[in-house]
Amino acid sequence: MRLFKDNGLTIALLALFAFCIVGQWISGWHVELEDARRHAQPELTLFAYAASPQFLSSVFENWESEFLQMAAYVVLTAFLIQRGSAESKDPDAPARDKHLELQADGPRAPSMLRKGPAWRAIYARSLGLVLFLLFIASFAMHWVQSAHAAADEALEHGETPQTVLAYLGDAQLWFESFQNWQSEFLSTAVLVVLSIFLRQRESPESKPVAAPNSQTGE
Repeated sequence: MRLFKDNGLTIALLALFAFCIVGQWISGWHVELEDARRHAQPELTLFAYAASPQFLSSVFENWESEFLQMAAYVVLTAFLIQRGSAESKDPDAPARDKHLELQADGPRAPSMLRKGPAWRAIYARSLGLVLFLLFIASFAMHWVQSAHAAADEALEHGETPQTVLAYLGDAQLWFESFQNWQSEFLSTAVLVVLSIFLRQRESPESKPVAAPNSQTGE
């Protein structure tokens, strides 16, 4: 089918996302039920759990780290290189995006390039900007929902909950963030280095199987 042939990668990834987030939702609900039983508290329904700060904070905690990793990677690969890596641009190749004002006249060039220097500059950095904005939005949601979860836990123990603003300085919020950020940057660095020496046949994330280790870029 033409739809899947042209969009198979996106469809497969979204299907995997849907499977995993439903799995997180249901398994997290069972964990929440067990915790409620241990503390003799009312049990949440499955759909009530989906709107709970406990579930939402865990979702946005992970999204935040993914968008940060992608934003940093997109921007850093524009300036830094790793010779021999399929994930790096070739430092010996001519600059691809010089003279955008001339390339804007190409028959298949995006119309945004013809709207003037300001729009051209924004569009030329739009991928990194949008990924960074998605990181900020996800971090904000993680922060707010984690603050609500911490407040619920404080009330259960007869303690005074922190305000959402005060929770921004809480070690728990930053522990949750840094534990995800470090794994994202490590996995990306490992991919960059492994792609120097290893191959995945027909993948654009890999050099051609017969390419020398010294070849940089796909």
